[in-house]
Amino acid sequence: MKFLTRAMRLWTIIRVFIRHGLDELLFNIAFLRPLAFVYRLLPWNWKTQNYGPRGQRLREALEELGPIFIKFGQMLSTRRDLLPPDIAVEFTRLQDRVPPFSGEQSRLLVEKALGKPLNEVFEYFETQALASASVAQVHAARLKDGKEVVVKVLRPEIEKTIRQDIELMYTIARLLERYWKEARRLHPIEVVHEYEKNIIEELDLVREAANASQTKRNFENDPRLYIPSVYWKYTHTNVMVMERIYGIPVGDIAKLRELNVNFQRLGELGVEIFFTQVFKHNFFHADMHPGNIFVDATDPKNPRYMAVDYGIVGSLSPEDKRYLAENFYAFFNRDYKRVAELHVESGWVAAGTRIDEFESAIRTVCEPIFNLPLKDISFGLFLMRLFQTARRFEMEVQPQLVLLQKTLLNIEGLGRQLYPDLDLWATAKPFLQHWMDEQVGVRALLTNIKVNIPKMVETMPFVPNLIHDVLKQADEQRLKLHWESQQIDLLRQEIRQAQRHTRFSIAGGALLITASFTIAWSGMGMFWHISLLSWLLGGVGLALLTYSLFKRAN
Repeated sequence: MKFLTRAMRLWTIIRVFIRHGLDELLFNIAFLRPLAFVYRLLPWNWKTQNYGPRGQRLREALEELGPIFIKFGQMLSTRRDLLPPDIAVEFTRLQDRVPPFSGEQSRLLVEKALGKPLNEVFEYFETQALASASVAQVHAARLKDGKEVVVKVLRPEIEKTIRQDIELMYTIARLLERYWKEARRLHPIEVVHEYEKNIIEELDLVREAANASQTKRNFENDPRLYIPSVYWKYTHTNVMVMERIYGIPVGDIAKLRELNVNFQRLGELGVEIFFTQVFKHNFFHADMHPGNIFVDATDPKNPRYMAVDYGIVGSLSPEDKRYLAENFYAFFNRDYKRVAELHVESGWVAAGTRIDEFESAIRTVCEPIFNLPLKDISFGLFLMRLFQTARRFEMEVQPQLVLLQKTLLNIEGLGRQLYPDLDLWATAKPFLQHWMDEQVGVRALLTNIKVNIPKMVETMPFVPNLIHDVLKQADEQRLKLHWESQQIDLLRQEIRQAQRHTRFSIAGGALLITASFTIAWSGMGMFWHISLLSWLLGGVGLALLTYSLFKRAN
């Protein structure tokens, strides 16, 4: 039964690909090539079809296949190192527009999660969904205490659907890797694994609620970003209740213009918030598409952002964060040599890479975009060229930076919408300069002292005892070393004596053996006059051997 279900789904995928004129992709796979001739003989292929560009057709096919494949395409759009340019650009246009499931079904799921009827928790619950996405949908509601909330509900059976489609994706990936030469460079199995990890994490709303709460604490006294509160009492794996916000969708440019919102400030805020999350908090929203971002225009001259949907967040190791900040800072100062050196130091490129060659390649990609406003910069094209350059130097894409790349592309899209004349470099450079100052120099020293003072105060009473123990151990170690040194000297003397005794033993044994052969020879009637000398040699040999054995015994 499971095999039949998977086979039917695979057949659906093949039909969708063929309908969108993607048969050339299917028949590039070695074991399907024999079918290409038969397929082209079918009547509907006798007339030339006018299809759109390849990237557009592939995007439309993913949209038809449903939410799981849409999110897969969205993830692939961040891996420009793996995709041809036309497909990578088109995948960035994938929209997560999914019809809502039944409101009554949603009510039943919420009641089951809370363990009580809705009217015991909510004053009212809006059956019609406010918004619907691939994994979940949200409903407006009001708690018994009058607080306005939204209730996020996972789609029924969504985990089962996702796992079935992921199993099928793995099957397709294995076939591609085995039968399609080009696929070996693209690592399809690793790509599916990366997607599986991200989407499975989105299925736990408790995790999402925890991410939102952490971000809210990070920006608690920061007026630039507002995160709605989570109501933990009503939050479960498949249901989350949080404060309702009333902001303007960041994509509603007409409404923002009508309210005379300061678009320049909005553009600068987006950059500031991004760098604050990445470098100061090391905890960043990694799904910042327009559907998750709102604007509080209460004060149009000083607007602020409001963010929701924290199913995907990212963080970096201290080493990656430091190297990334230094890369950005060197890049903003056009210090391409330092950028090249940092790539080698961090291990992102091979240790044997020639710095001058890598520096020249980076300069070629980066220099043309400096001093340009955001409207004239395509980060998509920039990243694509950067990846192509990196591939020449055998640079592997760092998995921990993939989410960051995705977030950068989202920031670019928002900035281009809101304030195309934004000077990205002038906005970001002061922030990075300040951050770098905090990491090195006097300010860093003072910060470290401030951080470590509580620990120092706590351990101070124990310092005298620790010093005494260390000195005692050091003294004992010196005595031990002195004793061991004496033992080593004695051992050396014994070895020299043993060597001398051994020489005596060898000489005595040699003389005895020689005397024995000589005496035997003379006893046969030959050279009897040598017999006396033989006995003399034997006596000397016996004396030497006896002396050696006596010394060894003592």
